[in-house]
Amino acid sequence: MATILTVDDSRSVRTIVSKQVRDLGFEVEEAEDGVQGLAKLGEREYDLVLLDVTMPNLDGPGMLAKMRELGNTTPVIMLTSESKRSVVSGVMKTGISDYILKPFKPEELRNKVLSVLQGESGAEEVLAVSAEPAAPAAPDPAAAAAARESTGKQFVDILVVDDMENVHKKLRGMLPEHLSLNGVTSAQAALQSCRQKVFKLVLVDTEIPDVDSAVLGQQLKVLQPHAAFVALALRTTNDVLSEVRGQGFNNVLFKPFSQDNIDDFLSQYFDNQDLLSADENVLRAAGFSGRPERMERYYGRIGETFPQVLNKVAAACFEDVVLDMTASPAGGERVLKFLLSAAEQAKQVGMRLAVVGTPELQKLMNSYTETQELHFFGSVQEARAAAEA
Repeated sequence: MATILTVDDSRSVRTIVSKQVRDLGFEVEEAEDGVQGLAKLGEREYDLVLLDVTMPNLDGPGMLAKMRELGNTTPVIMLTSESKRSVVSGVMKTGISDYILKPFKPEELRNKVLSVLQGESGAEEVLAVSAEPAAPAAPDPAAAAAARESTGKQFVDILVVDDMENVHKKLRGMLPEHLSLNGVTSAQAALQSCRQKVFKLVLVDTEIPDVDSAVLGQQLKVLQPHAAFVALALRTTNDVLSEVRGQGFNNVLFKPFSQDNIDDFLSQYFDNQDLLSADENVLRAAGFSGRPERMERYYGRIGETFPQVLNKVAAACFEDVVLDMTASPAGGERVLKFLLSAAEQAKQVGMRLAVVGTPELQKLMNSYTETQELHFFGSVQEARAAAEA
């Protein structure tokens, strides 16, 4: 009978993992961090280690490195959140068999465990990237993720190629803080950046001195086959969209920028889920960037995303969900309506909602009878400790 070691600082995750492993008929032992995990490995042999990435004392990559230094070749499946997914590419050379994104569905965990124990292809198959270049109308997040993991390259949301630095600064100031942006002013710098990094979206100005933007765009596409390409252009009486599409671009973003156009641009090329990320049972809302009158739209987009992300957490068998609103503004009645809706949705799927936020948010929630009853905490650690108590 196979014996599996699960190493995770979250007791709830260890409980879920242990149950699924036992349901497969295997033995399972638990460790709370990398230090305890190494101690367990020193006491006996295991057939598989399920290893969390982020832990106190000694994290997953650190434990994995020490395992291999000691000559321990036990197969490892890493558990990681979307926000820490890039860490996986850094440990591929150290040797992992596969990885699982949290929150995960029980059947996904069981399938991965059986695949590794039965000696199937594991991570090489999961991380395979199509050799066929593509030019989708919108970026393929899964393909881009596979590309950056297989190459070990840094992932950046947006590359801006424009010879005027003020364009980069202006666009950066109009984008949400959670989106990353690199700006270059020459074709040579653009080519170098695309060799070194993986981008989700590439913006190329149509009027760069001594540069054929259409040719440059085609060159960059070879290096970034999974990115979407958008032309930066001035408004004219011509049909600019048809012109740039004829040159191989997917779309056009007009200069000078307006916040309405930027908002439409973001909704087209960036999934609303970018606003609400999941790490185990913790949902984190991205920060708000923009004029106060656009806060309604911000909370509206988070509200649209919440049910989908919540269902993923519920499918992973968590009993509690922590909603971290620390980076969000205390947006008056709009945020209260969202929190009440979130609490009701969590209740409908059999989960308890805990809200984490700033003192300003707590004060706002206490000023309304409806939200006074919601469970509020000053940090994620406090919310998790209360749930596990």
